[in-house]
Amino acid sequence: MEQQAEAPFAPGLSARVELTVTDSDTAQALGSGDVPVLATPRVLALVEAATVAATATRMPTGMTTVGTRVELDHKLPTPIGRTVYAVAKLAKVDGRKLLFEVTVADGPGGESAAVVAEGRVERMFVDRHRFVERAVGGS
Repeated sequence: MEQQAEAPFAPGLSARVELTVTDSDTAQALGSGDVPVLATPRVLALVEAATVAATATRMPTGMTTVGTRVELDHKLPTPIGRTVYAVAKLAKVDGRKLLFEVTVADGPGGESAAVVAEGRVERMFVDRHRFVERAVGGS
């Protein structure tokens, strides 16, 4: 049986990504509600992007991570025109499983930022080629 490599990541890795909310990011546009504020699915995409960015510089050739589980509390609405930022911090590595703590904030940052969402994202470290082959039915 072929063994897969252990993840080359250690707790503490982090990344930050930003988004200025536009019409296309709203609950109305994404079909997740009927209000013109940042949609929860867009918040989820933002925190996932932060987790990917956190591992990007240390990703071995031919490997990737895929999302497997999310816990997300969307706490505050964000109107069009505001900028939010997501921070993902690698909290735990368990073999190929990576657990990130994620926060989305609105405001200038630091102590004065309002927490828009927070939670955890779990990703699995996988061989990209094998993963895609399995996904399209190549066994």
